[in-house]
Amino acid sequence: MYPNLFEGLGLKNQDLTKYDTSLVSFDGRVVIPEGQISLPVDMEGKGVIVTFIVVQSFSSYTAILGRPWIHAMKAVPSTLHVKVKFPTEYGVAEVRGNQQVARQCLVTAIRWKSEMLRQAEQTEEEIS
Repeated sequence: MYPNLFEGLGLKNQDLTKYDTSLVSFDGRVVIPEGQISLPVDMEGKGVIVTFIVVQSFSSYTAILGRPWIHAMKAVPSTLHVKVKFPTEYGVAEVRGNQQVARQCLVTAIRWKSEMLRQAEQTEEEIS
């Protein structure tokens, strides 16, 4: 879970429990998590408790639902079709993503990484 969602939900660092393992971000940097928190996630009327690892890192995402959520929901995700299907008591639910928004997320992440590299190069030049 990234800061914008964590803060948007009105959560505080006091709500977190300890998480001792470092992570590697999408840009290859080591990230030390702030902690973890378990929250209910409801999708199409089917709810499960998800444990989120909270990180202070830039991302065009708000949260990433990983394998534990996929397994708890008995979901079948398709990145090709940008959707996920899962069984409910009323049949199979389907949640569709938005390809345009997914592309915007990718472009944002690439631009951010390029900007970070440019800033790092400038800092190295200033030091030299």
